Amino acid sequence: MTNPRFQNQTVIVTGAGSGIGQASALRFAAEGARVIAADVSSERLDALLAENPGLDLVPVVGDITAESGVEKIIAAAAGRVDVLANVAGIMDSFLPAAEVDDATWERVFAVNVTAVMRLSRAVLPLMVAAGSGAIVNVASEAALRGSAAGVAYTASKHAVAGLTKNTAVLYAKQGIRVNAVAPGAVITNIEAPMKSELAAATLGPLMQVVVPTPASADKLAAAITWLASADSENVNGVILPSDGGWSAI
Repeated sequence: MTNPRFQNQTVIVTGAGSGIGQASALRFAAEGARVIAADVSSERLDALLAENPGLDLVPVVGDITAESGVEKIIAAAAGRVDVLANVAGIMDSFLPAAEVDDATWERVFAVNVTAVMRLSRAVLPLMVAAGSGAIVNVASEAALRGSAAGVAYTASKHAVAGLTKNTAVLYAKQGIRVNAVAPGAVITNIEAPMKSELAAATLGPLMQVVVPTPASADKLAAAITWLASADSENVNGVILPSDGGWSAI
């Protein structure tokens, strides 16, 4: 086991202002990394830095759904990226196919899929040039089944799984590993209201029975940092459930 695992490395973490992103950013930094902490909220990043003055956290405020936001993040990395953790994501109010609106569908895919692709596209040339690198995407229990969210979120997280596997295969010989964590229920500030009567009637009873106790964000950060570290050097193209056993039911 390598320790500190990320000494002298540059790590990008999206959604770093709260939840799993914040927990991951703090863990990477505590293990020696220079962390490019990206978030859409300047207030959340200001609080993160104020509460953790001893860690090497570089805040970048921007919208990752815009190419300009991605460019700001890459510029802050200053030519080197050892790890990219694509953590930022949004939910879809559990809207089924007959009820989802275009705005919800497009926004969910912009954050959950297109931003992941653009950031991966931006860092891969740097990793290829260095001959090494790790990308960790955050998928979801909704990437494994059809009963964990609405149609937009479910389709977006299935897309993240496909993006992860394809990139892992195509860049493995360049020394780059690409994996994803699939969280189950997690205690974060992401709101997940059921705005569909159909979803509430169909999925609500199932979730009350099969969903394990929500995990803390720190537990997901542990899985993310493990996949990003040399401790998992023989792991590539994996969608790793971190869901308290939900995926085994």
